[in-house]
Amino acid sequence: MSNYHGNKLLDKKYDIIKVNSTNKNDLLKLIGPPSSISDFDENKWFYIERLKTNQSIIKLGNQVIKKNNVLIVEFNKMGVIKNKEILNLENMNDLKYLKQTTEKDFKQDNVIYNIFTSLREKINAPARTRKK
Repeated sequence: MSNYHGNKLLDKKYDIIKVNSTNKNDLLKLIGPPSSISDFDENKWFYIERLKTNQSIIKLGNQVIKKNNVLIVEFNKMGVIKNKEILNLENMNDLKYLKQTTEKDFKQDNVIYNIFTSLREKINAPARTRKK
């Protein structure tokens, strides 16, 4: 079983798109609306294509990514394509996260900390019953 997400055949459509010739309207007719538009530059559009398929019956439904294409298109001020780029499965990076922790700078064994701790405990302690 296959699971398709996004626009199909982006790599084929990439060859049809011409820099300094194709405009936004042509691109909308060819591919359709973009999957995403950059928040920082409204003249940068992203199209996404992802195909996942099952590995085998033995793997119990685990899917493997067969296609992962991202088409990045940049337009000039007139709406004509000035740059195009396609990223595929080979361009994917496997990110590794650092598992370090930061230590606190202060220590709890100094005199001032002990004084404030004892004051806090006295303030938060329940009031003792006093005999009059």
